[in-house]
Amino acid sequence: MPYTGPGTGPQSVDRALALLDAVADTGGGPVGAKALARRLECSLSTAYHLLAPLTERGYLVRTAQGYVLGPRIPGLHRSLLRQLEPAPRMADVLARLRRATGAEAYYTAYRGGVITVVDTTAPVTDTGNPFTPGRETRAHATAHGKALLAELPRPALRRYLAEHGMARLTGATITRADVLEAELSRVRGQGFAVSVGEADPAYTCAAVALSRDAGGGDGQGGGGGGGGGGAVHALSVSLPTAEFRRRTEEIRAVLVRTAADVLAAGPR
Repeated sequence: MPYTGPGTGPQSVDRALALLDAVADTGGGPVGAKALARRLECSLSTAYHLLAPLTERGYLVRTAQGYVLGPRIPGLHRSLLRQLEPAPRMADVLARLRRATGAEAYYTAYRGGVITVVDTTAPVTDTGNPFTPGRETRAHATAHGKALLAELPRPALRRYLAEHGMARLTGATITRADVLEAELSRVRGQGFAVSVGEADPAYTCAAVALSRDAGGGDGQGGGGGGGGGGAVHALSVSLPTAEFRRRTEEIRAVLVRTAADVLAAGPR
């Protein structure tokens, strides 16, 4: 994603974060300072000025070939897990879900108006997987997004949709708020969300929420789900659509059972 200019913060902070994003968005190899300066449309001296504190703080590492992500990044992810996890050892939960279904498993959370794919069993080298860790902007088209949005009070849901929109990703994507609200009502009734080719035409994802108590709090997503600071959580799997159609009830049963086990384990 090209740098499009300063955001809402000071330009130096915005540019430093854009540099970090640029290094993170590469295919894995180092990025030279000249390439980063071109991407930000700034001078080389400005790029070095911004890269220095990122390197000193461990967010980046400078190699002979260029800059790569630094040792501070895994620590940030571990901190995110500690803040969000609704139960101990969520990585183990995902691994068990993967073994039981044969499908890649995901743990997703809503907090403060943002949905994040927090962790997954999909290998980091699997570039074809449509659901990768990070901010989820396609919640209206994914099962984990629907499971989380179904937990929100209507005002919070409307705010979320107004902020993030409902982009058409495939021919099956729901792009109208009233249609999505009807879908979310069905999700609440059945306790199970499905997205058949709505985010990616080749994949179906299925999800269950780990909280049924999102109506309180500040209206930004409520309070249920344990130790996540007001977060709402979901477990999901993704697999080719043809396979899901053959195994729908099996997949649903495993997800529901796993969610029940997580909730029974309680917060850490």
